[in-house]
Amino acid sequence: MSIRNLHSLLKPRSVALVGASDTPGTVGRVLARNLLAFSGELYFINPKHSMLFGRNCWKDVASLPATPDLAVICTPAATAPDLIRALGERGTHAAIVVSAGFGELGTAGVALQQALLEAAGSSTLRIVGPNCIGMLNPPAALNASFTRDPALPGSLAFLTQSGALLTSVLDWSRSRGIGYSHLISLGDMADVDFGDLLDYLATDTDTQAILMYIEGIRQARKFMSAARAAARVKPVIVVKGGRHAEGARAAATHTGAMAGADRVYDAAIRRAGMLRVPNLGALFGATNILTLAELPRGKRLAILTNGGGMGVLATDALLDRGGQLAELSAQARAQLDACLPRTWSHNNPVDVVGDADGARYAAALEIMLEDPDMDAVLALYCPTGVSEPEEVAGAVIETARRSRKPLLTSWIGGNAVLGARQQLTRARLPNYETPESAVQAFMYLADYRRNQEMLTQTPASLPQAFAPDTGRARTLIAHALAEGREWLTEIESKQLLECYGIATVATRFAADPAEAAQRARELPPPYVLKIVSPQLSHKSEIGGVRLDLADAGAVAEAAEQLRTRLAAQHPDVKLLGYAVQSMVRRPHARELIAGISTDSQFGPVLLFGQGGTAAEVIGDTALALPPLNLHLAGMLMDETRVSRLLAGYRDHPPVDREAVALTLVKLAQLAGELAEVVELDINPLLADPSGVIALDARVRLADSSQPADRRLAIRPYPRELERDFALADGRKLRLRPILPEDEDMIQALFKQLTPMEIYMRFHGNMKILEHTLAARLTQIDYDREMALVLARPGVPGKAGICAVTRLAADPDFERAEFSLLVHHDYTGQGVGTRLLQALIDYARAHGIGELFGIVLRENAVMLNLCRRLGFRVQPQGGQPDPACVTMSLRLN
Repeated sequence: MSIRNLHSLLKPRSVALVGASDTPGTVGRVLARNLLAFSGELYFINPKHSMLFGRNCWKDVASLPATPDLAVICTPAATAPDLIRALGERGTHAAIVVSAGFGELGTAGVALQQALLEAAGSSTLRIVGPNCIGMLNPPAALNASFTRDPALPGSLAFLTQSGALLTSVLDWSRSRGIGYSHLISLGDMADVDFGDLLDYLATDTDTQAILMYIEGIRQARKFMSAARAAARVKPVIVVKGGRHAEGARAAATHTGAMAGADRVYDAAIRRAGMLRVPNLGALFGATNILTLAELPRGKRLAILTNGGGMGVLATDALLDRGGQLAELSAQARAQLDACLPRTWSHNNPVDVVGDADGARYAAALEIMLEDPDMDAVLALYCPTGVSEPEEVAGAVIETARRSRKPLLTSWIGGNAVLGARQQLTRARLPNYETPESAVQAFMYLADYRRNQEMLTQTPASLPQAFAPDTGRARTLIAHALAEGREWLTEIESKQLLECYGIATVATRFAADPAEAAQRARELPPPYVLKIVSPQLSHKSEIGGVRLDLADAGAVAEAAEQLRTRLAAQHPDVKLLGYAVQSMVRRPHARELIAGISTDSQFGPVLLFGQGGTAAEVIGDTALALPPLNLHLAGMLMDETRVSRLLAGYRDHPPVDREAVALTLVKLAQLAGELAEVVELDINPLLADPSGVIALDARVRLADSSQPADRRLAIRPYPRELERDFALADGRKLRLRPILPEDEDMIQALFKQLTPMEIYMRFHGNMKILEHTLAARLTQIDYDREMALVLARPGVPGKAGICAVTRLAADPDFERAEFSLLVHHDYTGQGVGTRLLQALIDYARAHGIGELFGIVLRENAVMLNLCRRLGFRVQPQGGQPDPACVTMSLRLN
């Protein structure tokens, strides 16, 4: 379940407290006193009392005069399952179990938690907790928690697994006037979890931003779908606890060893479009800037100051945090020359000299805000005896009103600048006490924009159609597993990569030194020789690799030496034979690493970075969740230091960056199609101007009964829905799910529509399809949405689109809204009927309860089509126009 019955949890009209008490020092007493301010119906339950705090007290759930929307349970853990069952039978929709003694009691506690869920099962009653501090809805004066003080009403929602953290945040916030729409302690998350609450709060009009403290999640795919949906509409900011978990060190490959769990969370948070911050102070600082400022286009910051030292400190802070100091354009430099004293800095930071007044600040700031090479401006002010802080602040405020570019301020000092800071606050300009804190706020904006870009950026089309040989790949894997092997041999690993179009160096297997020499003669010299053993994943660690062997004789001699050495120094290692390959010489190639590891929470994870034998020591790697497209692969590469070397330097030409990105896209597809691959390591992956080639590869396997795509935290492209589509006139088209690469073709389709077609589809007049909307229509969550396009033959993103039908389901799959658009050149051939029927079949197969659509009454063609397919046509909201068409998909 997801948002079902959460309204009763978060905005109840009536609340029952089970375990209410007047005994000092008890949780039941604190909860009862906190609930007295609730404006709705309140019921206390305790068989030992008939009255509590001047209110009736009932002996049990059955004796209540009415059914409460929400129940709060603070009785001993062992009583909770029976109480949940009674509440569910009574019709209560939600309960908060603050009682501890579930997960903390080992096996018995786990069994008790399972009993709790089973008790709620048939009634769909939702449970928060157990082992939590409760929930607050300050705008409704609802404090269903045992916190010490109530919260101020506001527009922030705070979700946390730690009850103690909630009480601390609440106390900290009250002293600073920070208010909330909801504060929720999730505890052990037996039922309601982060994903559920993100889905609800994404559409909650009382909530402007969502703040979370996470220690761990359950159901990664649900979490990612909910997080991506919420982050599209409002800021979602995360503090992740437990950053230094050591669990990944035991992994056998380089990739596994470097893919620590916290780094995977970092990749997931970025991919979902959320912002991660390191601590609670940063949580509120980031929230403040994200709700006050526009997002910058990049991370180039311009600095305006009347003190050179402060400009230097701001520059250092910017570069330390990965930002860029904006370059002054020639035009901006000339304009500044014209309005500033000759002694100004003539560079960024723009030092307007210590005697600068408001007019000088305003003149320089206006030029900087208009310069397209600057993504944001930071205005610094140091108090001097020749200018007034308030007058300068007023001039900055007036200038800022004429621009939408992000502007941050820092009036540095104490009492002398206090009034100016208050001016800036009233004008809703972000202001900070130090340059460093202002720069950190700017980097929150830049990082958030980058993460949001993952949700909206249009990727380039793949350079060619790509169809892996999955049949051959599965045969390789099945053969190894049938032999009881965990690891593919190097040769098998390379064959697996070749199935996915990843170039490898030709490698031959030899059983003994003589055969090694024979195999060498089949390849051009010089040679590389490696031992083959099922017990070794890193051959170089025991000296099992020989390089630059001149001829076949040298290969045979090296093979004999390796066999002798292995027998003497590692008698427990079984030698199967040797791998022989030509020595690859690419003088300007970069050694990279690319691979897959499997995280216990998020499933397969992609890794990219600087490779070679010292890859772990250098530690220059980045992670991303599959699936990937070329844009996301490029962003993964940009997270590493080695990416700057790939662009070329001195006499080293740039590598084929697209070939590297395409390799990562192919690995991501492999991760989503081969469930048995739990680790994969290409090291080194050589990259140069001519492309990429895998010199060595390792693959670890494990039996899996789970479909490969279910392992991924983000549902991959559902290739199984692709099929040929023949028109009545003989033209051949392709029916397939939409891809992010299709945005340009969707834009092209829109431009070909008549004004009436646009009106019928979008219920309004639109002259252009904005990128934001086009990206939203093409970058969908396949787990909750589907869009089927009818496309001409060719590569997605380049092949024209003739028609599209789509649905978007609620998180519980109860209902899904659908739409249909067919280009006028393709009407009259049954395209709409077949396309909509395909969507109906998809919805029914995926458990959606009802399809509905909103159709204008004048759209007679669409209404007739819906009637033919079995939709019911009825008024929408009691009005004759537009009509609502519905189809129930579940059997009664």
